[in-house]
Amino acid sequence: MDAIALIDKYYADNPRLRELLWIHSRQVADRCLKIAALHPELDLDKAFLEEAALLHDIGILHTHASGILCTGDAPYICHGYLGAEMLRAEGFPLHARVCERHTGAGLSREEVAAQGLPIPVQDYYPETLEEQLICYADKFYSKSHPDREKTPEQALKSVSKYGEDGARRFRHWMELFTENLGH
Repeated sequence: MDAIALIDKYYADNPRLRELLWIHSRQVADRCLKIAALHPELDLDKAFLEEAALLHDIGILHTHASGILCTGDAPYICHGYLGAEMLRAEGFPLHARVCERHTGAGLSREEVAAQGLPIPVQDYYPETLEEQLICYADKFYSKSHPDREKTPEQALKSVSKYGEDGARRFRHWMELFTENLGH
């Protein structure tokens, strides 16, 4: 699998959005690889982590979010689901799971239905450790402010806006993926 080739394939006509996607995705991938190196006991698949982190937001191309150069038609909340469709069509179902499961700290079918989100009603929880780590690392970086990195407290606060379930999962990940081994 060549993640860069896939990004280039879909973003060839939009170099500015490709660059923004690349910066964000590289930040997420680098954090994942750093945490994987700090935690050999988790036996994380580093090659998969890097590929999936680079591709987790590939679906933004189809969404509308003018503040981050997205000029598609779909609401931004659809980027995970749409990215998953793209990667499944390319033959990468495991990478697709990362796309659709990284929103917030995961979404339940009840949350999707109650909020009337324009995505299929199902559970979107990151399940594997790699899915969880990419979801966790993603919360430290924003495409609207690619020059900033959130603190763990800031990332938790942003996840908490969507409910206690997501905040509880994120707090668990803060412990599991701690980046300060001297704690």
